Amino acid sequence: MRCVETRSSAAQGLPALAPEVLAHGECVLAMLREHMGTAADGSLDFSEFMRLALYAPSLGYYAAGMTKFGAAGDFVTAPEVSPLFARTLAHQVAEVLASLGQDAEVLEFGAGSGALVVELLLALERLQCLPSRYLILEVSASLRALQRERLAQSAPHLLQRVVWLEAWPQDFVGVMLGNEVLDAMPVRILEITASKPVRLAVCLALDNPSQGLVWAQQAASEADLEVLSELEAARGEAFPEGYRVEFHPELPGWVMGLAQALKKGVVVLFDYGAAAHELYAPERWMGTLRCHLRHHAHNDPLIHPGLQDMTAWVDFSRVARCAQANGLDVLGYTMQAHFLLGCGLAEVYEQAFATAEREVDRLRLAQGFKTLMMPGEMGERFKVMALGKGVDASLSGFTLRDFRGRL
Repeated sequence: MRCVETRSSAAQGLPALAPEVLAHGECVLAMLREHMGTAADGSLDFSEFMRLALYAPSLGYYAAGMTKFGAAGDFVTAPEVSPLFARTLAHQVAEVLASLGQDAEVLEFGAGSGALVVELLLALERLQCLPSRYLILEVSASLRALQRERLAQSAPHLLQRVVWLEAWPQDFVGVMLGNEVLDAMPVRILEITASKPVRLAVCLALDNPSQGLVWAQQAASEADLEVLSELEAARGEAFPEGYRVEFHPELPGWVMGLAQALKKGVVVLFDYGAAAHELYAPERWMGTLRCHLRHHAHNDPLIHPGLQDMTAWVDFSRVARCAQANGLDVLGYTMQAHFLLGCGLAEVYEQAFATAEREVDRLRLAQGFKTLMMPGEMGERFKVMALGKGVDASLSGFTLRDFRGRL
């Protein structure tokens, strides 16, 4: 292991944090220092650092009870941007549920604030296509409580249909939904050097080990080099010196679990990402890893661990390869804007706008529509992929444009 004493100025310009938040951050740092102290070389592979910072029990960003979503949190997702997202998605979900029979269910991975489950169930009720159960696979106890509270307030008559899971279901028939799930998986970073690729890791700063964290380098494993070779083949050429290659090491196992759990149905995934030849373009030589703190985006994951979100773009070409290797069909791949339009967003928006009683509600609907659709917002940067098993019908969300040929 070799420490690389580099720090960024990302902390400049970030909002001040409350004393109790900073105190929690100190607890997270202490936990990370303890893990580094037990490591053979005193460093943590970045993917392990990210896993602990996000998911360590009671301490990690998603495991602690701090506000994460919405105006008071660090970022917003499409369901929080506008109810139009869930109401439009409901048409695609209803289409699949109707083809699978009355016992078909819906499963949502990581339901966040509960915004999607509430609006989706209410929309499916209006479409007279409620699932027999709505399952939520959620690792965070604090988020499960938040989701239950939101349901109890906004759709109490539907709460009995919702079941929280702690493990994959068996023989699932229905629709599985993942909105910004894959990009929150821990990411491994390989850096191409003049001699050989190395893993980026995190260690304590030599000049102030009680506080600072800095980048380190570890030897890449044989498994890392196999993935690197796979990514270079998908990219069409070798990565140049200095390039930082990001990949999600847990992705193959997650897709395998998905395939084993799904007996028949469709999986719809929404996320930041691109096909391999676009994701690993020359201009992205520093990768796509981003942090979100109080609606400020920056690129330094070593500051405020446990207090900020960390994400990296999804390689949808790799998702497709993993899916096919596990017996799943790739049913569609497109941009979010095309998917929502194919599912009837324009009609959903027009109806909501016409029935809104207040001008402020109409303005919010218009702004939400813009955010969901515009290329500079979520419309183009977010991609949608559908995977399936035992389903032969075409999906409305991919009728306008289907980019599977780019994968």
